[in-house]
Amino acid sequence: MGIRKYKATTNGRRNMTCLSFSEITTSTPEKSLLVKLNYKAGRNTHGHITVRHKGGAQRRQYRLIDFKRNKDNIPGKVATIEYDPNRSANIALINYADGEKRYIIAPNELKVGQVIISGEKADIRVGNALPIVNIPVGTVIHNIELHSGHCGQIARAAGASAQILGREERYVLVRLASGEVRRILNECKATIGVVGNLDYSLVNIGKAGRSRHMGIRPTVRGSVMNPNDHPHGGGEGRTPVGRAQPMTPWGKPALGLKTRKTKKASTKLIMSRRKK
Repeated sequence: MGIRKYKATTNGRRNMTCLSFSEITTSTPEKSLLVKLNYKAGRNTHGHITVRHKGGAQRRQYRLIDFKRNKDNIPGKVATIEYDPNRSANIALINYADGEKRYIIAPNELKVGQVIISGEKADIRVGNALPIVNIPVGTVIHNIELHSGHCGQIARAAGASAQILGREERYVLVRLASGEVRRILNECKATIGVVGNLDYSLVNIGKAGRSRHMGIRPTVRGSVMNPNDHPHGGGEGRTPVGRAQPMTPWGKPALGLKTRKTKKASTKLIMSRRKK
C-alpha cells in the first residue's frame, strides 16, 4: 500500500500524507462480526483519569478478530481485505467451507480469492496457521501465541513479524522485532508471513485536529506547568529541569528507570533481552 501526498492548499495540508488504501477491496464491514465499542476517555469506574491523553475519538464499531485461529482443517477463502479503525493492520474476511465467516489479521501479499487453512498439517504458505513446532527454522511469522489455545499476542501490528531461530526440547526460539530472543512452547500457534500495511509508520499526521479524531489529546510539557503540578514546573522564564535527571509528573525518573518486576515468571523464557 502506497503513500498519498496532499497539495499544500492550507498550512494543515502541507506535508500531510495518508495511505492510498489500494489493497482495500470493500468499505462495508460484515455486520455479524460487529459489536458495540464503549468509550471511557481514559477514566475508570470512579470517573478518575487513569490514562492521560485519551478522549474525543470518532465513534466506531469493534470488529471481532479471530486471533486463536482454532478452526482447524477447514479451508477458508479470502473474501475481502478491509480497513479496521481499531488497529494499524488491515483485516481479511474469511469465508470457511462450513459457512462460517471470520476476520483475521491480513498478512502482507494475501490476495482475495486465496485459500487459507489452519492445523498441524497446513502448508507453509502466507496466511496459514499451525503449531510453531511444525514451522521450519528461519520462517517469518506473526500473531504468535504465548499460551496454547489462548490467542495470538505477539506481532499483530502493521508490519510486525518474528523469526524462528531454533528448537530446545519443549520450546522454540523466536527472535522478536525488538531483537529479544524468547522461548515459546511447541504447542503454541503462529501464522505464516508478515503483517500487512507496511507503510503505516510512514504516514505524517500533519495537523493536531487529525490526531484528535484518533482520540489522542494534547501532551503538555512539564516545564510550562507550576511547581505543584510537575517537578519541572516553576521558575522565571525558561528554566532548566533543576534536578539530576528528568522526572515524571509523579516524581519518578523519566529516563532509564527499569520497571520490569525482578521475580516475573517469564524472565526464565527470555534468552536475551532487546538491544537498547
